[in-house]
Amino acid sequence: MHLFKSLLICFALASAMSAHSADEIKAVQLYSQDELLGLINKNEHLSRVVLDNCQLVQDIQARAEVLKIPSYQFLWGDMLAWGVCVDSDPERGVHFMHQAAEQGLSAGLEQLGRYYSQGKLVQQDKEKAVVFLREASVLGHLKAQIQLAELFIEGYGSPYDYEDAYHWLYNAITADKPTHAKIAQCMQGLEKLMHPKAVRNARRPLNF
Repeated sequence: MHLFKSLLICFALASAMSAHSADEIKAVQLYSQDELLGLINKNEHLSRVVLDNCQLVQDIQARAEVLKIPSYQFLWGDMLAWGVCVDSDPERGVHFMHQAAEQGLSAGLEQLGRYYSQGKLVQQDKEKAVVFLREASVLGHLKAQIQLAELFIEGYGSPYDYEDAYHWLYNAITADKPTHAKIAQCMQGLEKLMHPKAVRNARRPLNF
């Protein structure tokens, strides 16, 4: 009887180990467009590729280089720039980020704007940063809108754009308290640079 129980236990352990091994070698499904955009917006796209054991590198590359899908161009560019699952190649990485931005991917526009503002990977150029961040802001990218306002307050960009920047932030909605506080701070800074009439006009609702 004890021998029988021991055999059953051994069989159960062997089955569990076999199932675990099968799960480990199971192919990872390629990300859907919505899933990838969600990962990008949460800045979890690179960690997800690593978490998936770098199994999707060839698929990601094909969708970036052959199919030219903006979200995959952005992902592939970031992977190349920072050497995630591939050899580091910042020049090619930035090239693919530009391609994604040129196709209107707001996350790509925001990231390029942030990089030019900070001088990360590229030479610092805050006027060029304003161009990318404004394009992302028009598309409703909140992080870009905040960064754009900060650059305006620092003295970069055109005063003609202050009203738009204030308008976007005035209508921004967020449950994140630090972001909410940053928006209020940026609006106060812009108000000091704007004519009172322009501030009143900027407090109009968004056109849905």
